[in-house]
Amino acid sequence: MYEILSVAIAVTLATSVFICIRWRNLECTGPTPLPLLAFSAILFTSGLDVGLIMFPLVEFPVYASEEQYSFTNPLAIEFGFWGFLVWAFYFLTTFYFCVIEPKVGLFQLKPIRWINNLIIIATCAFTAFLFLSYVPSYIDGISDLEKYSLVALIIGLAVFSSTHIRYVKILSLASSGLFLLLTLVMLGASGASLQDYLASASNLSGYFENMHRFISPISDYHGWYLFWWFAWSIMIGQFVARFVSGLKTWQLLLALLVIPSIAIGLWFSTLYYYFVNQIEVSGILRGAMVTLGVIFVINSLDSLIRLYTDNLGFDIHRLGHSKYIIGNCLLIGTLVLLYQFTPFKIEWVGLVVIGLYAAVYGLLFRRRKEFYSS
Repeated sequence: MYEILSVAIAVTLATSVFICIRWRNLECTGPTPLPLLAFSAILFTSGLDVGLIMFPLVEFPVYASEEQYSFTNPLAIEFGFWGFLVWAFYFLTTFYFCVIEPKVGLFQLKPIRWINNLIIIATCAFTAFLFLSYVPSYIDGISDLEKYSLVALIIGLAVFSSTHIRYVKILSLASSGLFLLLTLVMLGASGASLQDYLASASNLSGYFENMHRFISPISDYHGWYLFWWFAWSIMIGQFVARFVSGLKTWQLLLALLVIPSIAIGLWFSTLYYYFVNQIEVSGILRGAMVTLGVIFVINSLDSLIRLYTDNLGFDIHRLGHSKYIIGNCLLIGTLVLLYQFTPFKIEWVGLVVIGLYAAVYGLLFRRRKEFYSS
């Protein structure tokens, strides 16, 4: 399974390089272009969830103690699992849906359209399931009833937010601002000086010195992450492509690699200072992290719900407000329980996505004359 994953990563990265050479100055514009600030916020918040906020403090000790991660420091490992190179997946799919899909219409073919939307729905539910699984680690003493009720509330709010694009945009901008604010508050509460923080952030260089190691799975856990990112990749590209506003191809690649990675690096460097200096995160700060994590989950879910309902023609105008909200809540809630009580795993979804990549590559080769001349 990991051999397939490694080959898929190599092919997607090579394709991204080819695109930037062949169409480097081609302007990419989506059907609903937004200013760079709004685009950056949607890009960042649509592709991330509560794991970004809460996972590092749990994972740093693992990366510090296990031999397979000993080639660099825990901050570099964490950043490598979340930042920079993995966003090349999203560049590839964003470029495809901006430039190539409008010409060839492969995702309008019935089999591909249905497989794509089933992937979106399954990954959407996995985001909620992940929060369900880890919420006892975030909120001490939460009961099962409270846990399921909280997840149900999150799904309901996400479905409501998906009813209009302005809610998605407002929530994206607000959560991005809150994320930066929380980073500053956490840094201030740690007592770190600017020199201390820069010393913590300097550990990120360990990632760039060892970037080649992250192209294939370092461990089973890294493999799980990479399958997760593959599961996200097509739908994030499909959603984000809508809002690209005249960026040249090389600028689009730079935006996807750098903009989210800056925010991720700032946040992870702050948490790494807490880890290295054994500073406990509790009280108001922990509550703020949980709250922002919930907002991130809602922000991820509403983008995906809006995407698959638009794709399938099951939008609010066709179904009506009540049927739209009840139907999507039941659908996502049922799939969350499927993840919870069956062997169903995100790795399976990732494998299906890799298979869909292969199908699209094959069809594009057959139809290459339709877009290569551009």
